[in-house]
Amino acid sequence: RSRLGTSGGSSQGVSGMEKQELPYDYVEFLKKHFNLITMKEFLENKNSLSEKIKAIYILPNLKVIATSGAGVDHLDLKPISSFGVKVANSPFAVCTATADLGLALMLAFARRLVEGCQIADSPNTEHFAADWLGDEVTGASLDIIGMGSIGYMVDKRAKAFEMKILCHNRIQRKEEEKQAVGAIYCKKIEDLLQQSDFMMLVVKLKPQTDKLFGKKELELMKPTATLINISRVVDQGALVEALQNGVIKAAALDVTYPEPLPRHHPLLKLKNIIVTLHIGCSSTNSHCLMMKNMVESILAALNGLSIPNEVIPQSDLHLAKL
Repeated sequence: RSRLGTSGGSSQGVSGMEKQELPYDYVEFLKKHFNLITMKEFLENKNSLSEKIKAIYILPNLKVIATSGAGVDHLDLKPISSFGVKVANSPFAVCTATADLGLALMLAFARRLVEGCQIADSPNTEHFAADWLGDEVTGASLDIIGMGSIGYMVDKRAKAFEMKILCHNRIQRKEEEKQAVGAIYCKKIEDLLQQSDFMMLVVKLKPQTDKLFGKKELELMKPTATLINISRVVDQGALVEALQNGVIKAAALDVTYPEPLPRHHPLLKLKNIIVTLHIGCSSTNSHCLMMKNMVESILAALNGLSIPNEVIPQSDLHLAKL
């Protein structure tokens, strides 16, 4: 059996979930194929184990790195590839859970759920105000930037709320796919921004999308609009200024940098924001599927087979096309 070290997708350190023991079902499933080194075991034996896995060049038998989730920005793909090591992710395992969270954030802000919970729980609350009003999402405009697998699932869910859905993507979806969810394609991002009641970002982080959504884009949005960010492409400094100055109404973020934010960060001092714990894919079903996807990729690599969901560095992809 092969040796397997399990890890999550964060480059910032060990998350709370990684500190806990893996669910029993996951452990038993993995033990059928590998000798495990869990993150818990690593943390308890950091001094002895860290030297053994310090760098890729002292892992001569390493064949594949399989990561949970879709993001691979925590992996330095070019040097990994130069050692002949394959990389695989689990892009489709996270789609439904992340789309669910995007809608949850939108609904939470529209109906002021966080504020309502705080008031209901406050020792100073003696009555509930009769003029406590939120917004309905039914009939509102939802603009989606990024119509990949997650964005498309957001679109399908939003259709059930009878929302007006505008979308932008680098590559257009087939006409029948857009018609199935009632989405109107906009060639330019600017065409969406001026119509948004809710703007949702569902874009993969790449060099060309880094800080895709910044000061210019925020200033084109309506002052009554809410930004929902479930990707990594927002210029966070520009967002702080926009929220402080009333350029947009509010923002709901599942992704920030760093994670967690420093306790004194200006985003955490604002009242017109919701920040969650980067939990887009944090559901039992998603984690189970990610685990299975990773095992499939590892076993394929060890057996010399085609690797499901292999991630190929852009330079290698370019050479393959020549």
